[in-house]
Amino acid sequence: MEKKQKNQDFIIRKAREEELPEILQIYETARAFMRQTGNETQWGSNYPSEQLVREDLEKGQLYAAEQSGILQGVFMFAIGADSTYAHIEEGSWSSQEPYGVIHRVASAGKSHGLIPAALKYCREKTAHLRIDTHENNHVMQHVLEKNGFRKCGIIYTEDGSPRIAFEFIR
Repeated sequence: MEKKQKNQDFIIRKAREEELPEILQIYETARAFMRQTGNETQWGSNYPSEQLVREDLEKGQLYAAEQSGILQGVFMFAIGADSTYAHIEEGSWSSQEPYGVIHRVASAGKSHGLIPAALKYCREKTAHLRIDTHENNHVMQHVLEKNGFRKCGIIYTEDGSPRIAFEFIR
């Protein structure tokens, strides 16, 4: 088994179109990790679709995290309202001020610390962030809470699936 890298800073930058095959493989690796850790349903077998990843790329909202020139992970980040966060149940948002959203965080599985690095990058761009995850994604829930995010309630994705909503306000 390949040893995971530790204690190296990530370089966060916009993803490039020529990286698409590698990015799609990272998402496949992330789906496999989710299945192995008891979270079979959050992304199923084909989320995000290649079309959605291409859309994120075209909009300039797909970010790559690399270490030593090697792509280690990706995530979608945008500043602006997200329709999936318009309605929240079993709680409420702390603020209605403009916010950034983080979606589709995925690691190549070869390095530690991708999620905290992505969150730090996004916090440097805006003081108000929202993110959500599946109830079975205990790894993500733990990392979000450890990095200052607060559970706010339940939101629903476009397909009607419930997600635990988190918010960070600096």
